[in-house]
Amino acid sequence: MRNYLLPALLAITVPVCAQQKENDSLALRSLANEVLTHSKAYANLKELTQQVGGRLAGSPQMVKAEKWGEKVLKDANADTVYLQACQVPHWVRGAKEEVRIISRRRDFIPPLNVLALGNSVGSAPAGITAPVIEVASFEDLEAKKDEIKGKIVFYNYHFKPELIHTFESYGDAVKYRGQGASRAAKYGALAVVVRSMTHGANNLPHTGAMKYDEAFPKIPAVAIGLEDADLLSNRLKGESDLKLYLRTSCKMLPDTTGHNVIGEIRGTEQPDQIITVGGHLDSWDVNEGAHDDGTGCVQSVELLRAFKALGIKPKHTIRVVLFANEENGTRGGKKYAEVAKAKGEHHIFALESDAGGFTPRGFSLMMPDEKRAKIASWAPLFLPYDVYDFTAVGGGVDVGELYEAIGTPMGELMPDSQRYFDLHHAANDTFEAVNKRELELGAFSMAGLIYLIDKYGL
Repeated sequence: MRNYLLPALLAITVPVCAQQKENDSLALRSLANEVLTHSKAYANLKELTQQVGGRLAGSPQMVKAEKWGEKVLKDANADTVYLQACQVPHWVRGAKEEVRIISRRRDFIPPLNVLALGNSVGSAPAGITAPVIEVASFEDLEAKKDEIKGKIVFYNYHFKPELIHTFESYGDAVKYRGQGASRAAKYGALAVVVRSMTHGANNLPHTGAMKYDEAFPKIPAVAIGLEDADLLSNRLKGESDLKLYLRTSCKMLPDTTGHNVIGEIRGTEQPDQIITVGGHLDSWDVNEGAHDDGTGCVQSVELLRAFKALGIKPKHTIRVVLFANEENGTRGGKKYAEVAKAKGEHHIFALESDAGGFTPRGFSLMMPDEKRAKIASWAPLFLPYDVYDFTAVGGGVDVGELYEAIGTPMGELMPDSQRYFDLHHAANDTFEAVNKRELELGAFSMAGLIYLIDKYGL
Protein backbone atom coordinates (compact mmCIF):
# COMPACT_ATOMS: atom_id res chain seq x y z
CA MET A 1 0.00 0.00 0.00
CA ARG A 2 1.29 3.44 -0.85
CA ASN A 3 2.33 5.53 2.18
CA TYR A 4 0.70 8.95 1.88
CA LEU A 5 1.63 9.95 5.42
CA LEU A 6 5.42 10.12 4.95
CA PRO A 7 5.45 12.86 2.26
CA ALA A 8 3.03 14.87 4.34
CA LEU A 9 5.27 14.61 7.41
CA LEU A 10 8.31 15.58 5.37
CA ALA A 11 6.47 18.58 3.99
CA ILE A 12 5.79 19.74 7.54
CA THR A 13 9.24 18.88 8.96
CA VAL A 14 11.36 20.69 6.36
CA PRO A 15 9.72 24.11 6.87
CA VAL A 16 9.79 23.61 10.66
CA CYS A 17 13.54 22.85 10.56
CA ALA A 18 14.15 25.83 8.30
CA GLN A 19 12.14 28.08 10.61
CA GLN A 20 14.01 26.75 13.63
CA LYS A 21 17.34 27.52 11.97
CA GLU A 22 16.12 31.01 11.08
CA ASN A 23 14.99 31.63 14.67
CA ASP A 24 18.36 30.50 16.04
CA SER A 25 20.19 32.67 13.54
CA LEU A 26 18.15 35.69 14.61
CA ALA A 27 18.76 34.92 18.29
CA LEU A 28 22.52 34.77 17.75
CA ARG A 29 22.38 37.98 15.72
CA SER A 30 20.59 39.66 18.61
CA LEU A 31 23.26 38.46 21.04
CA ALA A 32 26.02 39.65 18.73
CA ASN A 33 24.42 43.07 18.37
CA GLU A 34 24.06 43.42 22.12
CA VAL A 35 27.63 42.42 22.90
CA LEU A 36 29.28 44.32 20.06
CA THR A 37 27.27 47.47 20.78
CA HIS A 38 26.81 47.58 24.56
CA SER A 39 29.50 45.29 26.01
CA LYS A 40 30.96 46.12 29.43
CA ALA A 41 33.78 43.58 29.02
CA TYR A 42 36.52 45.98 27.95
CA ALA A 43 35.71 48.52 30.67
CA ASN A 44 35.56 45.73 33.26
CA LEU A 45 38.92 44.42 32.07
CA LYS A 46 40.50 47.86 32.36
CA GLU A 47 39.32 48.14 35.95
CA LEU A 48 40.56 44.65 36.84
CA THR A 49 43.97 45.01 35.24
CA GLN A 50 44.79 48.62 36.06
CA GLN A 51 43.12 49.09 39.43
CA VAL A 52 43.78 45.61 40.81
CA GLY A 53 46.72 44.46 38.68
CA GLY A 54 48.59 41.19 39.20
CA ARG A 55 46.60 39.03 41.62
CA LEU A 56 48.53 35.96 42.63
CA ALA A 57 46.80 33.59 45.04
CA GLY A 58 47.32 34.67 48.64
CA SER A 59 48.22 38.26 47.79
CA PRO A 60 46.32 41.40 48.87
CA GLN A 61 45.41 41.86 45.20
CA MET A 62 43.63 38.48 45.28
CA VAL A 63 41.23 39.86 47.90
CA LYS A 64 40.76 43.05 45.91
CA ALA A 65 40.03 41.04 42.77
CA GLU A 66 37.38 38.98 44.57
CA LYS A 67 35.60 42.18 45.59
CA TRP A 68 35.82 43.36 41.99
CA GLY A 69 34.27 40.06 40.87
CA GLU A 70 31.33 40.42 43.24
CA LYS A 71 30.73 43.97 42.03
CA VAL A 72 30.76 43.25 38.29
CA LEU A 73 28.46 40.24 38.67
CA LYS A 74 25.99 42.33 40.65
CA ASP A 75 26.25 45.12 38.08
CA ALA A 76 25.48 42.53 35.38
CA ASN A 77 22.21 41.78 37.24
CA ALA A 78 22.99 38.23 38.31
CA ASP A 79 20.11 36.74 40.31
CA THR A 80 22.51 35.56 43.00
CA VAL A 81 26.15 36.39 43.75
CA TYR A 82 28.16 34.51 46.38
CA LEU A 83 31.63 33.38 47.39
CA GLN A 84 32.87 29.80 47.68
CA ALA A 85 35.84 29.55 50.04
CA CYS A 86 38.88 27.38 49.39
CA GLN A 87 42.40 27.14 50.76
CA VAL A 88 45.01 28.45 48.32
CA PRO A 89 48.82 28.41 48.32
CA HIS A 90 50.63 31.61 49.25
CA TRP A 91 53.88 31.85 47.32
CA VAL A 92 55.77 35.15 47.29
CA ARG A 93 58.49 36.18 44.86
CA GLY A 94 60.41 38.40 47.24
CA ALA A 95 63.21 40.68 46.05
CA LYS A 96 64.23 40.85 42.41
CA GLU A 97 65.90 37.72 41.07
CA GLU A 98 69.51 37.92 39.90
CA VAL A 99 71.46 35.64 37.59
CA ARG A 100 74.89 36.65 36.26
CA ILE A 101 77.45 35.00 34.03
CA ILE A 102 80.87 34.64 35.67
CA SER A 103 83.47 34.27 32.95
CA ARG A 104 87.24 33.83 32.94
CA ARG A 105 87.25 36.42 30.13
CA ARG A 106 86.34 39.01 32.78
CA ASP A 107 84.18 40.89 30.26
CA PHE A 108 81.09 42.70 31.51
CA ILE A 109 77.77 40.95 30.83
CA PRO A 110 74.60 42.56 32.23
CA PRO A 111 72.49 40.41 34.57
CA LEU A 112 70.45 37.86 32.63
CA ASN A 113 66.73 38.50 32.33
CA VAL A 114 65.08 35.88 34.56
CA LEU A 115 62.02 35.26 36.73
CA ALA A 116 61.70 32.70 39.49
CA LEU A 117 59.25 29.94 38.66
CA GLY A 118 56.10 29.83 40.75
CA ASN A 119 56.30 27.60 43.85
CA SER A 120 60.11 27.57 43.68
CA VAL A 121 62.20 27.78 46.80
CA GLY A 122 64.71 30.61 47.04
CA SER A 123 68.46 30.32 47.12
CA ALA A 124 70.51 30.94 50.23
CA PRO A 125 70.71 34.71 50.98
CA ALA A 126 74.25 34.83 49.56
CA GLY A 127 73.14 33.13 46.36
CA ILE A 128 74.68 30.21 44.50
CA THR A 129 77.83 30.31 42.39
CA ALA A 130 78.43 27.15 40.39
CA PRO A 131 79.43 25.81 36.97
CA VAL A 132 76.56 25.57 34.49
CA ILE A 133 75.76 22.65 32.24
CA GLU A 134 73.44 22.93 29.27
CA VAL A 135 71.03 20.11 28.46
CA ALA A 136 68.76 19.96 25.44
CA SER A 137 66.17 17.54 26.83
CA PHE A 138 65.47 15.08 29.63
CA GLU A 139 67.16 12.43 27.51
CA ASP A 140 70.24 14.63 27.35
CA LEU A 141 70.04 15.10 31.14
CA GLU A 142 70.08 11.34 31.61
CA ALA A 143 73.05 11.01 29.27
CA LYS A 144 74.95 13.62 31.31
CA LYS A 145 73.76 12.54 34.75
CA ASP A 146 77.28 11.86 36.02
CA GLU A 147 78.26 15.47 35.23
CA ILE A 148 75.36 17.17 37.01
CA LYS A 149 76.37 17.14 40.69
CA GLY A 150 77.27 20.54 42.08
CA LYS A 151 76.21 22.41 38.94
CA ILE A 152 73.38 24.62 37.72
CA VAL A 153 71.44 22.88 34.97
CA PHE A 154 70.37 25.02 32.00
CA TYR A 155 67.41 23.49 30.14
CA ASN A 156 67.61 24.94 26.65
CA TYR A 157 64.59 23.23 25.10
CA HIS A 158 63.01 25.25 22.30
CA PHE A 159 59.35 25.70 21.44
CA LYS A 160 58.72 23.76 18.22
CA PRO A 161 58.10 26.42 15.55
CA GLU A 162 56.69 23.95 13.04
CA LEU A 163 53.60 23.27 15.18
CA ILE A 164 50.87 25.59 13.90
CA HIS A 165 48.69 25.30 16.99
CA THR A 166 50.96 26.92 19.55
CA PHE A 167 49.34 25.19 22.52
CA GLU A 168 50.89 22.01 21.12
CA SER A 169 54.32 23.65 21.38
CA TYR A 170 53.51 24.65 24.96
CA GLY A 171 52.29 21.16 25.84
CA ASP A 172 55.48 19.72 24.42
CA ALA A 173 57.86 22.05 26.27
CA VAL A 174 56.16 22.77 29.60
CA LYS A 175 57.44 19.61 31.28
CA TYR A 176 60.84 21.27 31.62
CA ARG A 177 59.31 24.07 33.65
CA GLY A 178 57.14 21.74 35.71
CA GLN A 179 59.51 18.83 36.35
CA GLY A 180 62.93 20.18 35.49
CA ALA A 181 64.08 21.13 38.99
CA SER A 182 63.41 17.76 40.59
CA ARG A 183 64.75 15.81 37.61
CA ALA A 184 68.03 17.73 37.92
CA ALA A 185 68.09 17.60 41.75
CA LYS A 186 67.97 13.82 41.49
CA TYR A 187 71.56 13.96 40.20
CA GLY A 188 72.80 16.64 42.60
CA ALA A 189 72.09 19.87 40.71
CA LEU A 190 72.09 23.04 42.83
CA ALA A 191 69.60 25.05 40.73
CA VAL A 192 67.99 25.12 37.27
CA VAL A 193 67.57 27.77 34.60
CA VAL A 194 64.78 26.97 32.12
CA ARG A 195 64.34 28.46 28.64
CA SER A 196 61.03 30.35 28.73
CA MET A 197 57.88 28.73 27.39
CA THR A 198 57.54 31.02 24.37
CA HIS A 199 58.56 31.60 20.79
CA GLY A 200 58.20 35.37 21.27
CA ALA A 201 60.72 37.65 19.57
CA ASN A 202 61.86 39.40 22.74
CA ASN A 203 63.89 38.79 25.89
CA LEU A 204 61.06 38.72 28.41
CA PRO A 205 61.20 35.73 30.78
CA HIS A 206 57.96 33.80 31.30
CA THR A 207 57.22 32.52 34.78
CA GLY A 208 54.76 29.72 35.56
CA ALA A 209 54.16 26.98 38.07
CA MET A 210 56.55 24.18 38.80
CA LYS A 211 56.15 21.22 41.14
CA TYR A 212 58.67 19.42 43.31
CA ASP A 213 59.03 15.68 43.63
CA GLU A 214 59.30 15.22 47.39
CA ALA A 215 61.77 12.37 46.88
CA PHE A 216 64.51 14.83 45.92
CA PRO A 217 65.95 18.07 47.36
CA LYS A 218 64.11 21.27 46.50
CA ILE A 219 66.35 23.55 44.46
CA PRO A 220 65.76 27.06 43.04
CA ALA A 221 64.31 27.36 39.54
CA VAL A 222 64.16 30.36 37.22
CA ALA A 223 62.97 31.01 33.67
CA ILE A 224 65.23 32.93 31.29
CA GLY A 225 64.35 35.17 28.34
CA LEU A 226 65.06 33.76 24.88
CA GLU A 227 67.75 36.24 23.88
CA ASP A 228 69.66 35.59 27.09
CA ALA A 229 69.10 31.85 26.73
CA ASP A 230 70.79 32.03 23.32
CA LEU A 231 73.55 34.23 24.77
CA LEU A 232 74.23 31.73 27.53
CA SER A 233 74.20 28.81 25.11
CA ASN A 234 76.63 30.55 22.76
CA ARG A 235 79.02 31.42 25.61
CA LEU A 236 79.01 27.83 26.79
CA LYS A 237 80.07 26.60 23.36
CA GLY A 238 83.40 28.38 23.69
CA GLU A 239 83.78 28.37 27.46
CA SER A 240 82.85 25.08 29.07
CA ASP A 241 84.00 26.22 32.54
CA LEU A 242 81.52 29.11 32.61
CA LYS A 243 79.83 29.74 35.95
CA LEU A 244 76.57 31.36 36.99
CA TYR A 245 75.72 33.35 40.06
CA LEU A 246 72.04 32.85 40.98
CA ARG A 247 70.15 34.51 43.81
CA THR A 248 66.40 34.38 44.52
CA SER A 249 64.41 35.07 47.68
CA CYS A 250 61.05 33.50 46.89
CA LYS A 251 59.31 31.30 49.44
CA MET A 252 56.10 29.47 50.20
CA LEU A 253 54.04 30.71 53.14
CA PRO A 254 51.20 28.80 54.85
CA ASP A 255 48.00 28.34 52.87
CA THR A 256 45.41 31.08 53.13
CA THR A 257 41.73 31.47 52.22
CA GLY A 258 40.68 32.47 48.73
CA HIS A 259 37.32 32.31 46.99
CA ASN A 260 35.61 31.33 43.80
CA VAL A 261 33.31 34.24 42.93
CA ILE A 262 29.99 32.96 41.58
CA GLY A 263 27.00 34.61 39.91
CA GLU A 264 23.87 32.86 38.66
CA ILE A 265 20.84 33.26 36.45
CA ARG A 266 18.33 30.77 37.83
CA GLY A 267 16.77 28.45 35.27
CA THR A 268 13.05 28.74 34.55
CA GLU A 269 12.31 25.09 33.71
CA GLN A 270 15.15 22.97 35.08
CA PRO A 271 16.89 25.15 37.67
CA ASP A 272 18.65 22.17 39.24
CA GLN A 273 20.50 21.52 35.98
CA ILE A 274 23.55 23.75 35.74
CA ILE A 275 25.61 25.18 32.90
CA THR A 276 28.93 26.55 34.18
CA VAL A 277 30.84 29.30 32.39
CA GLY A 278 34.03 30.84 33.69
CA GLY A 279 37.63 31.97 33.70
CA HIS A 280 40.23 32.20 36.45
CA LEU A 281 40.52 35.34 38.53
CA ASP A 282 44.12 34.92 39.68
CA SER A 283 47.18 35.85 37.65
CA TRP A 284 50.93 35.99 38.05
CA ASP A 285 52.44 38.83 40.01
CA VAL A 286 54.70 40.15 37.24
CA ASN A 287 51.95 41.47 34.95
CA GLU A 288 48.33 42.68 34.86
CA GLY A 289 46.94 39.26 33.92
CA ALA A 290 45.00 40.68 30.99
CA HIS A 291 44.89 37.77 28.52
CA ASP A 292 45.61 35.25 31.29
CA ASP A 293 42.92 35.34 32.39
CA GLY A 294 41.24 38.68 32.81
CA THR A 295 39.70 38.29 29.37
CA GLY A 296 38.10 34.96 30.29
CA CYS A 297 36.58 36.46 33.42
CA VAL A 298 35.07 39.50 31.72
CA GLN A 299 33.81 37.44 28.77
CA SER A 300 31.97 35.15 31.18
CA VAL A 301 30.43 38.08 33.03
CA GLU A 302 29.48 39.67 29.70
CA LEU A 303 27.57 36.53 28.73
CA LEU A 304 25.45 36.89 31.85
CA ARG A 305 24.97 40.62 31.28
CA ALA A 306 23.87 40.10 27.66
CA PHE A 307 21.32 37.42 28.61
CA LYS A 308 19.85 39.76 31.21
CA ALA A 309 19.88 42.79 28.91
CA LEU A 310 17.98 40.89 26.20
CA GLY A 311 15.52 39.35 28.64
CA ILE A 312 16.69 35.80 27.84
CA LYS A 313 15.30 33.46 30.50
CA PRO A 314 17.33 30.27 30.32
CA LYS A 315 15.73 26.91 31.01
CA HIS A 316 18.74 25.78 33.03
CA THR A 317 20.69 27.67 35.68
CA ILE A 318 23.60 29.56 34.14
CA ARG A 319 26.42 29.82 36.66
CA VAL A 320 29.37 32.15 36.03
CA VAL A 321 32.42 31.18 38.08
CA LEU A 322 35.53 33.32 38.49
CA PHE A 323 37.87 30.59 39.70
CA ALA A 324 40.54 31.07 42.35
CA ASN A 325 44.16 29.89 42.06
CA GLU A 326 44.39 28.31 38.63
CA GLU A 327 47.99 29.37 38.14
CA ASN A 328 49.86 27.56 40.89
CA GLY A 329 47.46 25.09 42.46
CA THR A 330 44.04 24.85 40.73
CA ARG A 331 42.51 24.87 44.21
CA GLY A 332 39.44 26.86 43.04
CA GLY A 333 38.56 24.37 40.32
CA LYS A 334 39.11 21.47 42.69
CA LYS A 335 36.87 23.02 45.37
CA TYR A 336 34.11 23.76 42.85
CA ALA A 337 34.14 20.16 41.61
CA GLU A 338 34.33 18.79 45.16
CA VAL A 339 31.25 20.76 46.24
CA ALA A 340 29.35 19.84 43.08
CA LYS A 341 30.02 16.16 43.66
CA ALA A 342 29.20 16.31 47.38
CA LYS A 343 25.88 18.04 46.67
CA GLY A 344 25.02 15.67 43.83
CA GLU A 345 24.61 18.61 41.46
CA HIS A 346 23.59 17.93 37.87
CA HIS A 347 25.95 19.80 35.54
CA ILE A 348 25.05 19.46 31.86
CA PHE A 349 27.97 21.47 30.43
CA ALA A 350 30.96 23.55 31.54
CA LEU A 351 32.69 26.14 29.36
CA GLU A 352 35.90 28.01 30.10
CA SER A 353 37.80 30.86 28.48
CA ASP A 354 41.49 30.66 29.36
CA ALA A 355 43.35 30.88 26.07
CA GLY A 356 43.51 34.64 25.66
CA GLY A 357 41.19 37.31 24.35
CA PHE A 358 42.23 37.04 20.72
CA THR A 359 39.97 36.48 17.69
CA PRO A 360 37.73 33.46 18.36
CA ARG A 361 38.10 30.53 15.96
CA GLY A 362 35.95 27.88 17.61
CA PHE A 363 35.70 25.65 20.66
CA SER A 364 37.59 22.62 21.89
CA LEU A 365 35.25 20.01 23.35
CA MET A 366 35.53 16.99 25.63
CA MET A 367 32.39 14.86 25.58
CA PRO A 368 30.87 11.73 24.02
CA ASP A 369 30.72 11.69 20.23
CA GLU A 370 26.96 12.11 19.99
CA LYS A 371 27.07 15.28 22.08
CA ARG A 372 29.97 16.64 20.04
CA ALA A 373 28.03 15.92 16.85
CA LYS A 374 25.07 17.88 18.17
CA ILE A 375 27.23 20.93 18.84
CA ALA A 376 28.96 20.54 15.48
CA SER A 377 25.54 20.65 13.79
CA TRP A 378 25.25 24.26 14.98
CA ALA A 379 28.50 25.28 13.31
CA PRO A 380 26.74 26.97 10.33
CA LEU A 381 25.13 29.41 12.76
CA PHE A 382 28.60 30.64 13.78
CA LEU A 383 30.10 30.92 10.30
CA PRO A 384 28.84 34.52 9.76
CA TYR A 385 31.07 35.47 12.72
CA ASP A 386 34.14 33.61 11.35
CA VAL A 387 33.87 31.02 14.13
CA TYR A 388 34.21 27.65 12.46
CA ASP A 389 36.33 25.07 14.29
CA PHE A 390 34.53 22.58 16.55
CA THR A 391 36.96 19.70 15.97
CA ALA A 392 39.58 20.13 18.69
CA VAL A 393 39.48 17.90 21.75
CA GLY A 394 39.97 19.58 25.12
CA GLY A 395 38.66 21.92 27.77
CA GLY A 396 39.83 24.40 30.36
CA VAL A 397 41.93 23.49 33.39
CA ASP A 398 39.34 24.56 35.98
CA VAL A 399 36.29 22.99 34.33
CA GLY A 400 38.50 19.96 33.76
CA GLU A 401 38.22 19.30 37.49
CA LEU A 402 34.43 19.06 37.06
CA TYR A 403 34.91 16.71 34.12
CA GLU A 404 37.19 14.48 36.19
CA ALA A 405 34.95 14.51 39.27
CA ILE A 406 31.51 13.93 37.76
CA GLY A 407 32.01 13.53 34.02
CA THR A 408 30.52 16.87 32.99
CA PRO A 409 30.88 17.53 29.24
CA MET A 410 33.22 20.48 28.86
CA GLY A 411 34.67 22.91 26.37
CA GLU A 412 36.92 25.91 25.99
CA LEU A 413 36.79 28.97 23.79
CA MET A 414 39.53 28.56 21.19
CA PRO A 415 40.90 31.90 19.99
CA ASP A 416 43.64 32.34 17.44
CA SER A 417 46.75 31.22 19.35
CA GLN A 418 49.61 32.73 17.36
CA ARG A 419 50.25 35.67 19.74
CA TYR A 420 49.29 34.09 23.04
CA PHE A 421 52.69 32.75 24.03
CA ASP A 422 54.34 36.06 23.19
CA LEU A 423 52.96 37.29 26.51
CA HIS A 424 51.81 34.25 28.50
CA HIS A 425 53.09 34.61 32.11
CA ALA A 426 55.34 37.54 31.09
CA ALA A 427 55.46 41.22 31.96
CA ASN A 428 53.79 42.27 28.68
CA ASP A 429 50.43 40.62 29.49
CA THR A 430 48.80 43.99 30.04
CA PHE A 431 45.50 45.69 29.25
CA GLU A 432 47.04 47.42 26.22
CA ALA A 433 47.70 44.01 24.64
CA VAL A 434 43.96 43.27 24.41
CA ASN A 435 41.93 44.28 21.37
CA LYS A 436 38.41 45.41 22.28
CA ARG A 437 36.80 43.97 19.16
CA GLU A 438 38.44 40.56 19.53
CA LEU A 439 37.50 40.42 23.20
CA GLU A 440 33.84 41.12 22.43
CA LEU A 441 33.67 38.61 19.57
CA GLY A 442 34.89 35.97 22.02
CA ALA A 443 32.24 36.96 24.56
CA PHE A 444 29.52 36.72 21.91
CA SER A 445 30.77 33.31 20.73
CA MET A 446 30.52 31.96 24.28
CA ALA A 447 27.06 33.46 24.71
CA GLY A 448 25.88 31.97 21.43
CA LEU A 449 27.06 28.48 22.33
CA ILE A 450 25.51 28.62 25.80
CA TYR A 451 22.23 29.91 24.34
CA LEU A 452 22.00 26.87 22.03
CA ILE A 453 23.02 24.35 24.69
CA ASP A 454 20.42 25.80 27.07
CA LYS A 455 17.74 25.71 24.38
CA TYR A 456 18.39 22.21 23.00
CA GLY A 457 20.38 20.48 25.75
CA LEU A 458 23.05 17.89 25.13
